[in-house]
Amino acid sequence: MKTMTSEPLSSAEQEILDGIVASQRGHPGALLGILEKAQERNLRKYLPRETLEYIAARTDTPLARVYSVVTFYALFNLEPQGKNTICICRGTACHTRGSRGLLETVMFKLGFHDSSDGMSDKISMNTSDGKFTVRTVACFGQCALAPVVEVNHVVYGHMNEQTLERELDHLGRESAKQ
Repeated sequence: MKTMTSEPLSSAEQEILDGIVASQRGHPGALLGILEKAQERNLRKYLPRETLEYIAARTDTPLARVYSVVTFYALFNLEPQGKNTICICRGTACHTRGSRGLLETVMFKLGFHDSSDGMSDKISMNTSDGKFTVRTVACFGQCALAPVVEVNHVVYGHMNEQTLERELDHLGRESAKQ
């Protein structure tokens, strides 16, 4: 079981979360909206345990339900994310159209030397410098565009290794400027 990173909530953070909860109250899917907005405003794009506990308390939602929502949807993160995220679909259509090779390309290019045995499992790894997070998802629901890769929340269909390498090079240059 994955442990969740903890950070204490300041009173300013609590006020911000109260505003988010208030803005979503009464809307269909309010919990999803609250969680999404809370994650967006976190610098490392994740939901710390204290944030989940606070949201559960403020929305009168059992923490187990909040946690089940966060772990069900691939867009939510329980661990800090890199400045850039690369998410590779490992669904059947993407797999048969080469997503494994794309994953191997990303892993090699970013210096991960993990065994290929774990390539089919769901992964989420950060580079040591915090610039990149590489993740896999079971399916993006974009099978007609397979293989699909999401880079910084932009979905790219019909991805190939050369295009992916160019995108990684571009991200590396952009990160070096900052």
